[in-house]
Amino acid sequence: MGRMKTTVEIHDVLLERARRRAMETGQPLRSVIEDGLRQLLAKPLPKTRYKMKDCRYGNPEDPNPLRNYAWEEIRDIIHERR
Repeated sequence: MGRMKTTVEIHDVLLERARRRAMETGQPLRSVIEDGLRQLLAKPLPKTRYKMKDCRYGNPEDPNPLRNYAWEEIRDIIHERR
């Protein structure tokens, strides 16, 4: 298995905790970081994804108020200067 060298930004406090763990266990910092990644990646992804709140306005049963307008008319109304 090969190794790839890369650069990542890690929050200072988190990096310091990882360094302390490496010293406490006698492992290289790289091993502590790899172990943490392995544990995270071994967990299954959550089954539910973020669901956006329904922010529709009005009653969906009501007729579409824009039904009788052409796109150009709607655009002109939107961009009309008052």
